[in-house]
Amino acid sequence: MPALLAAAGLSSAPPKVMTVVRADNSGRLVRLMRVQAAEPDMANSELISLIDSIAVQHGVEESLVHSVIRAESNYNARAVSPKGAMGMMQLIPATARRFGVNNPFDVRENVEGGVKYLRFLLDYYSDNYPKAIAAYNAGENAVDRYQGIPPYAETQNYVHRVASNLKVARTRKKVQPEVPAAVVARETEAHVAIRASVGADGKVYYRTE
Repeated sequence: MPALLAAAGLSSAPPKVMTVVRADNSGRLVRLMRVQAAEPDMANSELISLIDSIAVQHGVEESLVHSVIRAESNYNARAVSPKGAMGMMQLIPATARRFGVNNPFDVRENVEGGVKYLRFLLDYYSDNYPKAIAAYNAGENAVDRYQGIPPYAETQNYVHRVASNLKVARTRKKVQPEVPAAVVARETEAHVAIRASVGADGKVYYRTE
């Protein structure tokens, strides 16, 4: 795993902690702890492949997993929230234990636990994405209590952010329709022979055969 962390632009060294003071929803000043870590190279195929393979293994849309990761930590495997959520998919200790995660800062374990939790929520809410995403942020009890997305600014913003990420991720994942190989071969063969000739006006003309 150290090799994977290094390849992803992450360090296995203890994270650097910085303190930030900002106003919460009520206007009170709150001191938050943030962990500084190098953001992984999003072009790194090993990290992306790992996340995609875990998503496929558990039957969760890859784009959804990436959208949640981007909203939770922006691929920071050493992230720690003020509430104690840890790692790339920001698992709180109870959720980590619930889904068998021993080391929340281990990329594979963290993603496995987060994806298992997403799979559970999707099954619980019959593939209702808004409810599942809201529950990932606020918990099933809150979503069940309000029979939908809870009226919490944090959760509502979170659902909106994940939905926006998902729209972008799905657009990027779209593949242009491939031209059948037979058509490519036929067109290539039809234009492979090029002939040059000099016209009566002295100019050189080219044509394909």
